[in-house]
This record gives sequence, structure tokens and C-alpha cells, in this order.
Amino acid sequence: GDSASQPSVASSLLLSEQAPTNCTMPNPIATFDTTKGVIKCEIFLDQMPITASNFIDLAQTGFYNGLHFHRVIPDFMDQFGCPYSKDPKSRRAGTGGPPDGTFKNLKTGATETRSNGGNIKDEFAAKISNEPGTLSMANTGQPNSGGSQFFMNVVHNDFLDWFSPGSSKHPVFGKCADKQSFDVMVAISKVPTRDDCPVTPVMMKSVTVQM
Repeated sequence: GDSASQPSVASSLLLSEQAPTNCTMPNPIATFDTTKGVIKCEIFLDQMPITASNFIDLAQTGFYNGLHFHRVIPDFMDQFGCPYSKDPKSRRAGTGGPPDGTFKNLKTGATETRSNGGNIKDEFAAKISNEPGTLSMANTGQPNSGGSQFFMNVVHNDFLDWFSPGSSKHPVFGKCADKQSFDVMVAISKVPTRDDCPVTPVMMKSVTVQM
């Protein structure tokens, strides 16, 4: 009977060894599948729960699928996430946001709100700088005007940090997970443009999030 009892002993040992790592959940990983390549990013749910949960909710409901990068500037950033950019040549691209409503804060379980044109409240929590490869919330310059639009920094844009002395306040909520992902961000920033809009549209085929 001894040999029969051993597998359960072994498996319980494995479980106890794994327990400590399960207590702190790893951050979600977002996969941006674009027509210029795949970008993988860690989403900072642990430090920026409202902003991260807003993004994850939009991604999981398919909001971003089929939209286009509407504003890309080399040595600066790639901007994305406006619903009007489904038409890559729309003059309204860059002015839209998600519908008003609610979403769940995936860290606290609280219900968060999108209002006044799909805007969330500014989350000036973690002091994460707008470094190369980071994801940062776009806004109109007014307080609490972020919604679905964000940008991928391709250089260190520290003047955009919410904790910098300047007027621009853009909270960072994620960062590329590997060099290949950053290379795709840079490649997108360098495509030929007209008025900062890619001449050949760069589409987001899908955004998926692994929790």
C-alpha cells in the first residue's frame, strides 16, 4: 500500500512549494497583434489598478480590434485607441472615446465609472516615467479626460510624466515585455505619414489580455 500513497504525498509537496508564488499574482500580459507585428506588454494592474482595469475591460470587450494607429511620430510615440480610427482616414480620429458606463477594478473589486464621454479619473498613483516602451494614457489636457486612447513611447518622454513640473500629465500603465515588442513600436513610429497619420494604415487586428 505504500507505493499507492506516494503520488499524493509528492503532489501535496509540490503544492506547498508553489503556494508563496501564487499569493502575489503576476501582472496581466497584453498582446497587441498589429499589421506591423506583435507587441507584448506587461499591464501594471498592481500599481495602476483603475487605468489598467479600464484598458483590460476595453480589450476584453473587443473595443480595440480593427482600429488603426491614427498618430505616429518618430522619436516620440505611437498613438492609438480612438473608435473613429476604424476608418483609418477619418478626420475625427483622435477625438473619440469609449461609451459611458462602468467597469470592475480588477485589484480591489470596486466598480469604476466612465463618464462625460467615456472618461476615467486620472490615476496619479505610481510615479512611473514615460520611458521607451511604456504605455501611457492620452488625454485632452483637461483633468480626468482619459478614456480609450493611449500611446506607446519610443523615447524617454519624461516631460509627459504626471509628476513632472510641466502641464502634460500622462500616467503610465504598462511596458513592453521584450525587445522584439519595442522594435515593433519603433517600426510603427517610423512609417511614412501625412499629418502624422500613417499613409499605409497600421491596423490593430486584436488586443488580447492574459490574466
